[in-house]
This record gives sequence, C-alpha cells and structure tokens, in this order.
Amino acid sequence: MRLQKENAIVIFNTLYIYIPKMPTISERGITMPPSPIRKLVPLANKAKANGVKVYHLNIGQPDLPTPAAGLQALKQIDRTVLEYSPSEGIRSFREKLAGYYARFNINVGVEDIIVTTGGSEAVLFSLMACLDPGDEIIVPEPAYANYMAFAISSGAVIRTIPSTIDEGFALPSIDKFEELIGPRTKGILICNPNNPTGYLYTRSEMNRLRDLVEKYDLFLFSDEVYREFCYTGAPYISAFHLKGIEENVVLIDSVSKRYSECGIRIGAIITKNVQVRDNVMKWCQARLSPPLIGQIIAEASLDTPEEYMLDVYNEYVERRNFLVDGINRIPGCYSPIPMGAFYTVARLPVDDADEFCAWCLSDFRHEGQTVMLAPASGFYTTPGLGKDQVRIAYVLKKEDLARALEALAHALEAYNRR
Repeated sequence: MRLQKENAIVIFNTLYIYIPKMPTISERGITMPPSPIRKLVPLANKAKANGVKVYHLNIGQPDLPTPAAGLQALKQIDRTVLEYSPSEGIRSFREKLAGYYARFNINVGVEDIIVTTGGSEAVLFSLMACLDPGDEIIVPEPAYANYMAFAISSGAVIRTIPSTIDEGFALPSIDKFEELIGPRTKGILICNPNNPTGYLYTRSEMNRLRDLVEKYDLFLFSDEVYREFCYTGAPYISAFHLKGIEENVVLIDSVSKRYSECGIRIGAIITKNVQVRDNVMKWCQARLSPPLIGQIIAEASLDTPEEYMLDVYNEYVERRNFLVDGINRIPGCYSPIPMGAFYTVARLPVDDADEFCAWCLSDFRHEGQTVMLAPASGFYTTPGLGKDQVRIAYVLKKEDLARALEALAHALEAYNRR
C-alpha cells in the first residue's frame, strides 16, 4: 500500500520522509556582497516601528529640495502616451548635457553621451562593454560598495589598493598600481570626488594616473557624479581634462546628487571611444530605454539657476565643517576633512563597527533617538580593513546632525562600557 500526504510517503506501513529537491542558486548571487549602506535597514525599520527616531547618516540621500524647474516639469507633463524613449536617451536632453559639461571644460558632443538608468547602470554597462569575464580592474579602496557588485555582475575581477585614513585617503603610490597590472588588467576605476571618503584627487595625482593609463593602454573609468561639490581652491580635474588618453576615458555621471533627484534614476556614460559606445548601446537596446519621466525632469533641471547650486554648495560646506568638528570632539574618534562630495569615513573607538552599527539600531536609545551609520568594512575588499571605521553622509540639516552626533557620543560611551 502506498499513501502520500504532504512531505511524507507511507509504503507498506513504513514511513519515509520525502524531501523535495530544490534548484541551486548562482554562485554569482552567493558571492554578491550585501550593501553596507542598506543591509541594516530591517533593524532601522523595526526601531522606527517602535517609535524611535533614527537619524539616517548611512545613505547619500540629500534632504535639500529638488530644483523648482525639475518639479515644475513633472507637474506640467501633458502627454497622452508615456512612450519608450530612444535607447541612448532623448536627444534634446543629451544636447543640453553637452552644454552643461562644457561649463566644466569637458568638451563632448551629443553622440558621446548615452543616458542610463542612474549612475549605477552607467557603471555596470561600462564594465560589461569593456571587460570580459575574468578581466581585472584596479580600484583604490575604500570604494563605493556597489562597484564590487557591478564587477561580480559583469564577471570582472576587482583588484584593490588600500588608501589610509591617516593619509586622508590620498591616492596610493603609482608603484602599487603597477604591482597589480598583469595580462588580464583592463582598466582603473576611480571616484572623484570620492565616495565614500570625500577625497578629491589633485592634478598631480590625476596626471600620474594618466601616465599609467597611457603606458599600459588601460581604460580609465571615472565616476564624477559629485563634481559640483569640491571644497578646495584647487580646480576640479576631470578625467576628460587629461591629454593624450581621450579614447581611454569612460566617464560616469548622474543627476541624483547634484539636483537631489535620486529617485528619477537618470545617469549617463560619456566617452569619445566609438567602440565602447557601440558596445554599450547593445545593452541599452536590450533594456529598451532609460526612464522617460526622469529624463523630462532632468532636462528641465539643467536650467536650474546658479543661485540654487551656490546655496546647496554653501550648505554642504557648513554641514561638513559642523560634522567633522563634532566627530573629532568625541573621545577616540577621528575624521579627516573631506574635500569633496558629502561623505566622510571616520574612525571610531570600537573593535567591530559592523556590530556597533547594528547595536545602535537594535539596542541603543538616547532620549528616544538613535543613529544609523554605514560600516566601512563593506567599502573594502581586503579582509580586516575598515573594521573600526564608518561612512557618514552629511545629508541632514545641522540641527539633525547635532542630535545625531549627540546620540553617537552617548552610543559609543554605552557600547564600550557594556
């Protein structure tokens, strides 16, 4: 007699437990690291559900208003069909982008620009267009965590060179880069101004990278989404300002940060290399088109008055100064002064910043408030680095930063006397 009930089978009064087989998931997915920026979100959501005020310093989501020109364009959309846009993006938007780049002495034409679904897709498509599985790119670390995810997605291998907090996260020695260059090395990836450190590469550092790229005929992938936020008297140096490697440069851009438009998901790839553009377009066509509504908003935002950008710039300078000064007043804490973007990597008096950041959300409360930080270990690939560091985004108004710093100081004191 054979009877089957749910996951058990009875054959001649003998019970056999039936365990159904499951398909195996991909090694790529297993290898994919969790986001250090978002992995603690469940803990934050639970804290907020319990009435706790959480100060989000973990993510680069500005609280500053989106430009009025962009919001007005959204309100005035008058279409009967929300159609696909061209795979490379709306031409009028790309024409205005070329004019925008010209203001920074980045001389490109409309055909050099491909619109993407955020800067994230720009990085991913650039790697997929330029690298085969197993090819290598060199990245100074700490680095934007999703670079690792995009490399895994494209089958590329990231080779990292550590920069140090005690040197302000300056570009490592070029000799260190050359030590990693081998037959599978295809490029170097930088973020300038840098996320997560806020470091701004100098002209001398950029020229050394240029010489290296030229010597070994490498791609230079340059993520420059924070170009508006450079807090030094020295000029901003784009990869496109480097003479002699114009065909090697692949520039990554996004409107998310400069216009506080993270949610419209509009980025761009800019390159004069026709072969790269042709390859990128194949993936662009496969995903059909970048967001239509986002492009409409982003195009209108390019008409934003300079007063808006100046106000935003000045606000970030004040927030940076306030935050860094506050961090360095907390016993055992240290942050260098970031010269760009709106992040800093700070050293805390803890053995395990991942554990501390989770504890702040799960166990710690100060007057019904706590702080959410991004553990810096997720921005490194070298094991053990960044264990006592966090990335902090100064994207909140100073009043909130003050309360967040107060919570952080109390959290460190309570954590270390447990």
